[in-house]
Amino acid sequence: MSAQEKTLLTTQRDCPGRLVPVGDPVTIPAHTFVTLTQALGGNYTVIHNGNMIRVDGTDADALGLTAQKLDFETPADGRIDEEQVWQALRTVYDPEVPVDLVNLGLIYSVEIDQEQGRVAISMTLTAPGCGMGPVLVGDVKYRVAQVPHVRTVEVELVFDPPWNRDMMSEEARLETGLFY
Repeated sequence: MSAQEKTLLTTQRDCPGRLVPVGDPVTIPAHTFVTLTQALGGNYTVIHNGNMIRVDGTDADALGLTAQKLDFETPADGRIDEEQVWQALRTVYDPEVPVDLVNLGLIYSVEIDQEQGRVAISMTLTAPGCGMGPVLVGDVKYRVAQVPHVRTVEVELVFDPPWNRDMMSEEARLETGLFY
């Protein structure tokens, strides 16, 4: 599905979601029409009753879709592969912008403790008061935990330095029309 493509779907069962951008939990009733506006990274953004709602990939079946699974080769050396961590992070998308968190410039650092099997991530949000912050942090934890040999994932939200659009990759600026 391209960034501009929209698809009409009918929910197959009650579908939990999060109201964008405030993050409040909502439930879309079964057998309800929704417009799918974004299907990136295994999560979905839909419009229901004029509201934008982010639906977690684990509820793909409620939209009549198949959940996307992350699949990594397991390193034989028993170590966490940092590139796989970054691959996992590139599957987490902002629900309003068709760009992943890495290309948005929201991931500030990734530290790996091989002995403990721990990944510590420092990240920010496009706006400090973003209600979707806890949802995005949960997505990051869930996705990075899929990387082989990762036992724990810690995410710290930081707001210094504050995010600005200059932190976006060139590709992200082109995708969003913010390239100048």
